[in-house]
Amino acid sequence: MDRLAGQIGGSHGRLYPATEPFDRRMVDVGDGHSIYVEQCGNPEGRPVLVLHGGPGGGCSPFMRRLFDPEHFRVVLFDQRGCGKSRPTAEVGANTTAHLIRDIESIRALVGLDDWLLFGGSWGATLALAYAQAHPARVTGLVLRGVFLARQSELDWFYGGGAGRFFPDLWARFQEPIPLAERGDMIRAYHRRLFSADRAEQARFALPWLMWENALAGLQAAAVSHAPADYARAFARLENHYFAHGCFLDEGQLLRDRHRIEHLPAFIVQGRYDMVCPPNSAWELAQGWKGCDLRIVPASGHALSEPRITAELIRITDMLRDRDREGVPLHGT
Repeated sequence: MDRLAGQIGGSHGRLYPATEPFDRRMVDVGDGHSIYVEQCGNPEGRPVLVLHGGPGGGCSPFMRRLFDPEHFRVVLFDQRGCGKSRPTAEVGANTTAHLIRDIESIRALVGLDDWLLFGGSWGATLALAYAQAHPARVTGLVLRGVFLARQSELDWFYGGGAGRFFPDLWARFQEPIPLAERGDMIRAYHRRLFSADRAEQARFALPWLMWENALAGLQAAAVSHAPADYARAFARLENHYFAHGCFLDEGQLLRDRHRIEHLPAFIVQGRYDMVCPPNSAWELAQGWKGCDLRIVPASGHALSEPRITAELIRITDMLRDRDREGVPLHGT
């Protein structure tokens, strides 16, 4: 979940200046996939890996601006099938396990022993999955809009729960689907997004994208259009993952939380997040001694929400200041 592109508005308070990467590359990860990787900030700074949402959203230059470029070495990449990665919208050899393997390949390629993980929505899901698979490679987590990839969360968003608050938008999302198929909207859209007819794929990609986009921001106006290639990649990849339970066991991320409970974590969660409601962040944080949950008032899901952006920058600045003072991240 989490469509970022096109939602970045005007002022969000103090963002760091726009910077250009000091390293850009395409990395052949096998299986016919090449992924785009970039690094920006201080080449000798504290390493942080940014994990974008979706699946299928791609990274954005806006994400670089959440970190002090003099202190952090920020690594971003477009996950398989989206952004600048190729082939676009490809779902073959595209699972959570493949993405975890890609992250490890990137870490080794750029010569890092470990790094801080920063991710929102699906990016938070992937951060948790990677950290639980490779806890020794992680120094901490900064998460936003937590999505735990459980069936209850998919049912909320695609089974009519969120639709009770937005009946007009829910009706628009359902409209292209025959009445007999509306009991399982993920499967109904899957049939069309993976049709042999490319035109049909494009026709159903936009309403899939617009449903999520319309609910992402509490204050920002919804974007009513998107480039066709972007919409197709986002819709196909997200639907592919959701149709397969995000390639995780049901409840896996909570079940295996014990593997990362020694790590510090910060969670920024919008109080009125309709895409990923706060109960998931709350459940994840309960009993995790090193977890700092911050529920942000008057805010929804999007990274571009002003209060969400500001809270994330407060956290990255705090981590920077701790580094300068010699205070370990574990001192939460």
